Amino acid sequence: MSKPDTRRLDREIRQPMKKLEAVRRGEWWPLNGSERRAMARSLAGGAYRAARGRSTGRAEEQMDSTGSAAEMRLNAELTALHGERQRLITEAARAKAAKKSSRWF
Repeated sequence: MSKPDTRRLDREIRQPMKKLEAVRRGEWWPLNGSERRAMARSLAGGAYRAARGRSTGRAEEQMDSTGSAAEMRLNAELTALHGERQRLITEAARAKAAKKSSRWF
């Protein structure tokens, strides 16, 4: 058995990495629908309070917490993909070791 084919998985890993970096920069495109709605609600609420001359602290906190929730979601996705990649590599190594040891008996 040769090297495990991890190119497809590596390509899948690059996507959440790009999304995670974008979320850390404050971009909205990687957010899912509910996260976008929560951000829009917070933005609208903060704008309303700012127009009234009040503090926007709560709206900013909600936006920050939504962003960190998106980061956690993308980190979990990355962890799962890395685990799957490691499983493929380990499986290929076991198969190679089994094939190698069967030649001696």
